[in-house]
Amino acid sequence: MPFTRRNLLFSGLAGAATGLLSSTRAFAQRLRAPGESGPPPKPLAARRSNGRAPVITPNGTSLPWRMVDGVKEFHLIAEPVRREFVEGLEVNAWGYNGVTPGPTIEAFEGDRVRLLVTNRLPEGTSVHWHGFILPNGMDGVAGLNQPKIAPGETYAYEFTLQQTGTLMYHPHFDEMTQIALGMHGFFIIHPRDPGVRRVDRDFAIFLNEWFIKPGTATPDPTVMLDFNTFTMNGRVFPGTAPMLVRTGDRVRIRLANLTMDSHPIHIHGHAFYVTGTDAGPIPGTAWWPENSVNVPVGTTRDIEFTADNPGDWAFHCHKTHHVMNQMGHGLPNLLGIDPSSPQQRLDQLVPGTMVMGSDGMGAHAEQRGMMALPRNSIPMLGGQGPYGSIDMGGMFTLVKVRDDMDYDRDPGWYRQPPGTSARRVDSMSPPPAQQQPSHEGHGK
Repeated sequence: MPFTRRNLLFSGLAGAATGLLSSTRAFAQRLRAPGESGPPPKPLAARRSNGRAPVITPNGTSLPWRMVDGVKEFHLIAEPVRREFVEGLEVNAWGYNGVTPGPTIEAFEGDRVRLLVTNRLPEGTSVHWHGFILPNGMDGVAGLNQPKIAPGETYAYEFTLQQTGTLMYHPHFDEMTQIALGMHGFFIIHPRDPGVRRVDRDFAIFLNEWFIKPGTATPDPTVMLDFNTFTMNGRVFPGTAPMLVRTGDRVRIRLANLTMDSHPIHIHGHAFYVTGTDAGPIPGTAWWPENSVNVPVGTTRDIEFTADNPGDWAFHCHKTHHVMNQMGHGLPNLLGIDPSSPQQRLDQLVPGTMVMGSDGMGAHAEQRGMMALPRNSIPMLGGQGPYGSIDMGGMFTLVKVRDDMDYDRDPGWYRQPPGTSARRVDSMSPPPAQQQPSHEGHGK
């Protein structure tokens, strides 16, 4: 095989992939290398002390920090990771501290922060602090603002936070490969005053898209637009963790997108206001109401609403292909075609083969247990709900609203009060005949 940068990349992925860190505690121990000074990283619960709800990254982690000479110090490790998108599909990705997206960083306006970035990738990297107002030499564009961080090196970024809002971090070296393989994360800067923009529940969801051929484990970063797997915080439905809130909670959901497509994110059962972008909070007089918010490429969006409608509510991208898993884009169009003849011929060659798509994809979801899949692959459509198969996947999750919600425990499926559920109607009286308009008195 000829030696190419692409060959080096994929051999590095296969040889250097590491296991997902099992807990924040494990990372805290890893952070305190022998000979390092200073107190241990702050426990995550310490961030509740000022009265502000911490940001929850469903299926993700938050990055610990420690105070060193008046500076909040964080440690990011850029490295290959093995990420389970859902049971049955594990992916060779790149990320930070064992996860993709990388751990969420939280700090406050006015904090002095130091970000130590260690490179354990098979190639150089850098970190750009997306949306930040900072000194030019800290901006993280390799070759322009700094040298690349070579494999094995650690660089320190240090600056004072001058703004608030939902921001991001990601490489600015070989972006096509590194961002496509999952290297990005949230950096959230809170107002110093805990009463400003206070909410009861604060969630952060990073949107991503991948091309992973069925039966393989390594995404193809050279694909431009023809993606087949779509994730929220590195998971696909039914592997996405629901957002748990109590009736009456003020809820904020922060959305970030560094993919090649925009994503119109839609909620059921509620309306919300768009309250922020990666440029910062939007003044309250300029908020606008929505039921879906488009998250363009390279941006973040904050939405806020009051959870005043109990139930299990869908929260998903409204591009129909983005709520499917490992969708095959080269299938022949079989809509309206009788598949019985090709099914019989295929059964003679490969018993058990299922012809899909003759009357839509819903049957595939219902019969997915009958169809053999390649190793390390998942069905195109979702999982089981309380009434049968949920015909969704990919960028799909749930907001679960309950009067007595225990934030630490999934309550299971919502029990709808009597008389509030759609029901089958076996027979109906014919509608009354429409009365024909009278033409009496009108000229012929």
